[in-house]
Amino acid sequence: MFVDEARIYVEGGRGGDGAVSFRREKFVPNGGPDGGDGGRGGDVVFVVDSGLRTLMDFRHQRHYRAPAGKPGGTNNRYGAGGEDIVIRVPPGTLIFSDEDGQLLADLVDPEVRRVIARGGRGGRGNHHFASSVHRVPRIAERGQPGESRWVRLELNLLADVGLVGFPNAGKSTLISRVSSARPRIADYPFTTLVPNLGVVADYGEAFVIADVPGLIEGAHEGSGLGDTFLRHLTRTRVLVQLVDGSPLTGRDPVDDYRVIEYELAAFSPELARRPRLVVVNKMDVEGSQERLQRLVKAISPVTVYPLSAATGQGLPDLMWTLRELLDRTPMPAASQGPPVMRPAVHGIEVVAEDVAVRLIGDVEQRAAMTFWGNSEAEEYFCEYLRRRGVPGLLQRRQIADPTEILIGEGKLLWKDGELTVTER
Repeated sequence: MFVDEARIYVEGGRGGDGAVSFRREKFVPNGGPDGGDGGRGGDVVFVVDSGLRTLMDFRHQRHYRAPAGKPGGTNNRYGAGGEDIVIRVPPGTLIFSDEDGQLLADLVDPEVRRVIARGGRGGRGNHHFASSVHRVPRIAERGQPGESRWVRLELNLLADVGLVGFPNAGKSTLISRVSSARPRIADYPFTTLVPNLGVVADYGEAFVIADVPGLIEGAHEGSGLGDTFLRHLTRTRVLVQLVDGSPLTGRDPVDDYRVIEYELAAFSPELARRPRLVVVNKMDVEGSQERLQRLVKAISPVTVYPLSAATGQGLPDLMWTLRELLDRTPMPAASQGPPVMRPAVHGIEVVAEDVAVRLIGDVEQRAAMTFWGNSEAEEYFCEYLRRRGVPGLLQRRQIADPTEILIGEGKLLWKDGELTVTER
């Protein structure tokens, strides 16, 4: 089964917790703090695997979570980092943020790696919190949560030439004549339901040709098979537009040509500007010459190539012309998505809830690394909020006294103009 779209969840590993520990050595009274830092969480890394052709694997597994880092140890020992989780995808895979549709990565070249969800840093051990006035800190940090997001994967086939045209124009017959591809061929519309790739090796340097399901009017809006497979043409260097020259179908070749022109431009103006060869197929059918001449006259000065894919008439001339056109046409550049990293969030916002007030912003990351339930850690976090000017912010927002303050999973109390630990 050909699968070219998938939606999956990725999550970087949480950092390991910092340790609370004190030196215990013979003849060394009152040993100082020696709690080590936690290890970094693993990343979720996408890697291009040239041996893959579809996104089939993601139909069976949709959640990918990297391992967490190990906690710190005594004697200032660091915790081990979590291993990265590697997700292999076929060449031509686009990764989008499912939340806002932003392109995160365009993976084309073999073995290219891209981190999509970074692991969190390890929490600091208690030796970081020692000072001249706080010599016995019983406080450490939790590991930072890893990045998490739903992403949408789209596969755009990598091919040099794309065949485009109405159903039953002869695209599948053509690709079967010039390559070893064996697509399904029948005399009814939409015989081709999935893209087919073939390697053309008999006309100079080998190149890859793609046959996508036939288009109909309104394809860019989803009619027929719609634009589900049109995007597989976006990486091609050259397009070959096949027009059905047989009078037996009752179709008008001029109308067919203009409809495909419009559909390509409506789907992607850049794609419509790609170099293109116009080919009238089925020239072995009686009455096709008249239809060929009518199309030549209607779209002059565009060159039209006569062809019979069934008999091979005109096939060598078309392939050599295509080979020469490829030689002077560069490959479209891969899309460059923004670097994927934790966004820098600055500032603090006060949001009213039912009977409490919630603080959101960059303080949430510090709250997520606080050991709630440890009074010393909570007092340290309160001091951090004081340094950030949160009491003044609450006063300017005229927050009632007393009010419960929520930050992440933590709870503090706003009372008498001060932030304090909630009584337990």
